[in-house]
Amino acid sequence: MSRRTTRPGRPATAGARTPAVTAESPCPCGLPATYAQCCGRLHAGTAAAPTCESLMRSRYAAFVVRDEAYLLRSWHPDTRPPAVDFDPAMRWLRLEVLETTDGSPFHTAGTVTFRAHYTDSGRPGSLHEKSRFVRHEGAWVYSAAVFVD
Repeated sequence: MSRRTTRPGRPATAGARTPAVTAESPCPCGLPATYAQCCGRLHAGTAAAPTCESLMRSRYAAFVVRDEAYLLRSWHPDTRPPAVDFDPAMRWLRLEVLETTDGSPFHTAGTVTFRAHYTDSGRPGSLHEKSRFVRHEGAWVYSAAVFVD
């Protein structure tokens, strides 16, 4: 997901309230596991994403919990922004993975098409994106995206 990167003129959100996701909470990525057993391991650096879909799901979860360090770490250095600007009015609600192409442990590139549902200042919306992932130094990283809608 590439949606919220630093833009000129936006106020800093250092004091923004982080959504309450605990180790025992259901993982925001939508898989049937707790956050600690699923994306939390990737965010903590104790596990690596084995597929581009698992990386995409973990990046979505990182937007939910506002884990800037993980998002930047999992972004290809050629396209990585200097910072991620989390909009305090935005709340990510649900992820739908629509299609995955390649991106298995045996591939070097892959794509994931998804729809991420959110509210922005209470107004519902969705982000429909086809994200491209590549291997960089042996690990899956987010490279770029095309917005479908």
